[in-house]
Amino acid sequence: MKKFVLLGIDGVPFELVEDFSKKGITPNLGKLARKGSFIKTQAPFPEVSSVSWSSFMTAKNPGAHGIYGFVELDGRTYEYRFPNFLNLKEKPFWEKESRRAVIINLPQTYPARRINGILISGFVALSLEKAVYPPALLPLLRRLKYKVDVNASLGKSDKDKFINELFDILKIREKVMKKLWKKDWDIFFLVITGTDRLHHFLFDAYESESHPYRKAFESYYREVDRIAGKLADMAERRDLPLAILSDHGFCGIKQEVYLSQYLRKWGFLNFDENKPGNLTSISPSSRVFALDPSRIYIHLKGKYSRGKVEPSEYEKLIEELKKKFLSIEIDGQKVIKAVFHKDEIYSGPYLNSAPDLVLLSNHGFDLKSGTKAEVLHGKTHFTGMHTQDNAFLITYPKMEFPFHPFIYQVSARITSTIETPNSPIC
Repeated sequence: MKKFVLLGIDGVPFELVEDFSKKGITPNLGKLARKGSFIKTQAPFPEVSSVSWSSFMTAKNPGAHGIYGFVELDGRTYEYRFPNFLNLKEKPFWEKESRRAVIINLPQTYPARRINGILISGFVALSLEKAVYPPALLPLLRRLKYKVDVNASLGKSDKDKFINELFDILKIREKVMKKLWKKDWDIFFLVITGTDRLHHFLFDAYESESHPYRKAFESYYREVDRIAGKLADMAERRDLPLAILSDHGFCGIKQEVYLSQYLRKWGFLNFDENKPGNLTSISPSSRVFALDPSRIYIHLKGKYSRGKVEPSEYEKLIEELKKKFLSIEIDGQKVIKAVFHKDEIYSGPYLNSAPDLVLLSNHGFDLKSGTKAEVLHGKTHFTGMHTQDNAFLITYPKMEFPFHPFIYQVSARITSTIETPNSPIC
């Protein structure tokens, strides 16, 4: 099979690429979109990076690869656990196809494991030492002052430092890209995650041209575009196909919506303490609980150590919850666009681990578990949220070339995920 090149740009919506390309802010992406294929794609449910990138690298839905979010719940202790690369139940495509790969900053690949080539894990990586294979690459990364991720707390406390760090990390990514390009490989895969971080804290700078950080926002995209253009030139000189894609879209936040607080209000969720910090103090009287970002679980007897819901009550409870969630309105606007049962959107051997319901919100309503919240909805320091229906894919040249099969699956399913819910999409 022919060699190929991939560039992931985390959390970039189709409309932003279209807009910035027309305005000349991202001329390279615009050129590739015009000469190649440029399509709107959709993320799997729920629309978070851990699920999307796991689905992309395996060409499977979460029911087959087993990753449903950044956090899961231990049904015995009610402690949170954090799935990582070791918990991925399917092999990524470079392992299935025995291809030699260079992979830089791909989320949900920590801890790095042995591959035929090079792997630098992306978010969430807890230490650089465990994020790199082979370990012989570590001295180079240390010399370059490589960082896995930006210090996200700066997005709240010091936006100038936050932006400067985003630019610094992007420069280092480019240096690593150029050095590792010289290695022997069949697949070259770079992911830029700074766009997602920028959007979470400063999506309002995209929405308003008068925003004080608008120029910085545009400047960051100019740099991302320059790197995309550089990678495209390098691929073209070797006559290699290229795909550029995002794992989900983005939009501005109207309100954060705290699902646990709605469940408490409706009498489905109770705690044994007044101000719970997590689910360890969940009461045995609880029938339902929520996990980020939009996952609803029935507190089934036998599945959870304190579960009280009998299997015979399951279907009635599901229907009751669907009606409740679809009825939520804030300022006269419907919050929930659709509610999916797990059987509608997932399939595979790990379906039993799936959330019983997954909620899809209308744009602007950011669904969170909100166990610690004291209100039903509100606003915080975040200005941008993930969206499921407006990721993007650019392929250059057009689709008529050998490529990772998942790309074909993406391009063939541009119809609504609600209409074709089991389609594996990026």
